[in-house]
Amino acid sequence: MPMNPVGWFEIYVDDMGRAKAFYEAVLKVKLEKLGDPNDSAIEMNSFPSDMEKYGSTGALVHMDGFPAGANSTLVYFSCDDCSVEESRVATAGGKIHRSKMAIGDYGFVALAVDSEGNMFGLHSMK
Repeated sequence: MPMNPVGWFEIYVDDMGRAKAFYEAVLKVKLEKLGDPNDSAIEMNSFPSDMEKYGSTGALVHMDGFPAGANSTLVYFSCDDCSVEESRVATAGGKIHRSKMAIGDYGFVALAVDSEGNMFGLHSMK
């Protein structure tokens, strides 16, 4: 595989307004509404990105028939110090599953559950 293994991610949500507010509060970013290219009643808000830099971007998605939570994929958001974003989770309507912990030479991670019941990770080198 000559490129980064992840090209895009989607986090399915039940309440777009609540989920958008949660991620904007925790990550201190502004999500941007995406148009539905197929006019199929899919609501999407994308995370900010710079296509010239390492990594992937993705979106929150609300689509009938695809409920939030109970999936088996874990998305990690990159942070300078994951304890900062971790400190915002509860106030934004989520909960901490596992507080910041060392993962050896690979830095630190924290695991949280968002306002929709989806688990996600925070990763930093300090």
